[in-house]
Amino acid sequence: MVTVHDPDALKAELKKVSAAAMKAKLDLHDLSEDLPVRWEAIPEIAKAAYDSYLTLQALRAALGSATT
Repeated sequence: MVTVHDPDALKAELKKVSAAAMKAKLDLHDLSEDLPVRWEAIPEIAKAAYDSYLTLQALRAALGSATT
C-alpha cells in the first residue's frame, strides 16, 4: 500500500490506477456497443469502472494532500 506521505509513490500508483480506469472505461464503452448482447455483464463491468474511478479520485486527493 502506498503511504500518503510519499508523493513519488503516490504518483506511480496514480499512473497505474489511471491506466486501469481508462481500461475500465473502454470496457464499459465496448459493452455498450455490444448491447443487447452481453447485457448480463452490465453490473460487473460498471462496478469495475466505478471502483477504478473511485480509487483514482482518492489517490488524486491523497496526492493533493501530500504535496501541500
